[in-house]
Amino acid sequence: MKNILKLFWILLFVILTNKSFAVECKSECQLEQVKLYFAALDKVARKGSTSNDIDALLELTHENVKYIHVEYEANFDKKTWRKAFLRNLELGRYQNTEENEKRILRSISGKNYLAVEYSRGIVQSDGSWSGSEPLLALFGFTDGKISLIKELW
Repeated sequence: MKNILKLFWILLFVILTNKSFAVECKSECQLEQVKLYFAALDKVARKGSTSNDIDALLELTHENVKYIHVEYEANFDKKTWRKAFLRNLELGRYQNTEENEKRILRSISGKNYLAVEYSRGIVQSDGSWSGSEPLLALFGFTDGKISLIKELW
């Protein structure tokens, strides 16, 4: 019995310390998550969006996500961020069309972070995209999910 218990503890230690069991999200995974985030954010900002679109956006983030907008002094956890989205929805502030699209212009990754230069833009009738002034955001990742969005514009 002692040998079985000893083997159990050894196996448990190996499993818990093995990095292959941890959720990893390196630069390509991080960039893909940010692309999905912007696509979901575009959907929320469209005329006719619903609370389901807001929930789908927030589902892409870690349970303990923080949204910070430096200039606007926003500092939301997931619950307060959802309330802010719902308030804007109720006030009819989301009026974009399907032609409105955010795009990533450049990115650079660091340990569990991705700095993103992006722009809001319009998809033209010929399929080209015309962006506005570039913006900067820092994304942090925990357990393979977005856990920080810090807007620096």
